[in-house]
Amino acid sequence: MLNLVKRLGLSSGILCILILPAFGWDDTGHKISAYIAWQQMTPAVRERVIKIMTEAPEDSQLGALYATYGSQSQETRKRDFFMVASTWADMVRDRNFATRFRKYNKGNWHYADTFWSRSGDNKITYLPAPEDGGQALARLEEYNKLITSNAKDADKAIAIAWLLHIIGDLHQPLHTSARITETEPKGDQGGNLFLLTPQGTPRADQLNLHWYWDSIIVRNVPNGANACDSEYLAPIAQRIMKEYPYAKMESRIDADRFEAWVKDSLTYAQNDVFSSDLKRFEMPSEKYKKKAFGVARLRLAMAGYRMADMFNRAFTASPVS
Repeated sequence: MLNLVKRLGLSSGILCILILPAFGWDDTGHKISAYIAWQQMTPAVRERVIKIMTEAPEDSQLGALYATYGSQSQETRKRDFFMVASTWADMVRDRNFATRFRKYNKGNWHYADTFWSRSGDNKITYLPAPEDGGQALARLEEYNKLITSNAKDADKAIAIAWLLHIIGDLHQPLHTSARITETEPKGDQGGNLFLLTPQGTPRADQLNLHWYWDSIIVRNVPNGANACDSEYLAPIAQRIMKEYPYAKMESRIDADRFEAWVKDSLTYAQNDVFSSDLKRFEMPSEKYKKKAFGVARLRLAMAGYRMADMFNRAFTASPVS
């Protein structure tokens, strides 16, 4: 069984493999936002989206993530497939699957950085990008158009997987931010260069700000029972939906206003991620930790509701080919 999982590149979400604490926003957070989106999508749209994704090109291995057997209900399998598909864009980074990697891995599609600096009087200045700032915004606009076009379902399947992932990424504030300082004159790479461990810490043991935000869910809500995704992630997502219900968030969806989404996320980076109490080479305080976790829950809810809104509008009354 394990050899089969390795060959197909299947995720823990489908086969109920135990989740390890190393998974962060790149796995746990993405699946939570996808779960929230699934709950908000209409039954007809769910069916249409699942049918499209199972038509993905075979070399993408996206369709192989759908469990066609097991004790779970068909509806649960479809939901879990949708959730794990939100992490496919990270799966294809694995060089061990050479064909998939060469064709589908797109490293600069995961972020849309704005370069900025803050002066001593707290004034923010926006600066031209000294290097590629990422293609997430452009791909979001492209694939949003593609899923409403006459494109083949195989192409739409890849688009849906990327939309699930990119929308999630852009709601992690550091996927929209490249802060420029004297230490990082070309930008801090979304907080990857902002170290939280003491100076001189061996590279293998270093922790950075981007890691801190990526891993925020599992550090605040550990999977101590080693539960599978359905048991671990669903209750977290349900609590987030109760805390931030759709009715409360609907007015902020800003459908198709993707630049506004990025600007919104960047504002959280500037005000909440790089708050005045954050210090280089020190782990954040308990006060920072509590506030950051609250921001993360809000952003995950917003990402999920925006996904659902996009798919509901794109696929409502769309005929099944």
